[in-house]
Amino acid sequence: MLSHPILAIDHGDSRIGLACTDPVGIAVHPLATVPKKTGFQEVSTYIRQKQIQEIVVGLPLLKDGSEGDSAKKARAFAEELSKEFPEIPQRFIDESFTTVDAASKLHDVGLNAKKQKGIIDQAAAMEILHRYLEENGEGMMF
Repeated sequence: MLSHPILAIDHGDSRIGLACTDPVGIAVHPLATVPKKTGFQEVSTYIRQKQIQEIVVGLPLLKDGSEGDSAKKARAFAEELSKEFPEIPQRFIDESFTTVDAASKLHDVGLNAKKQKGIIDQAAAMEILHRYLEENGEGMMF
């Protein structure tokens, strides 16, 4: 059984998308999109405020399944968080196509690419979190 709330991180070159479960694990919610420049401080604040129990970091794997520069950057960010919050377990999950899936879902509800800009990273983090929950037998979340 997973410990909630769980924070998902979609680490990008310019922005970091965040999503989390509620404290009892009933639902997944978008949390924030933070600039990479201030990302560590802002993510740390959310971890404390939300009393996060587990962190899931999306790894952008290459087509052959190996890790490229983006995955290394995501791991480095996670390592920085691990030093600040050594008591919080971290998991990594392949985030392939999560942004594409998120964009498609946002388009389906009437948001074109321009309107998606501020929330696409949060939506991708939600996709990462849904994928993680499904892999761990908690796929019934909203």
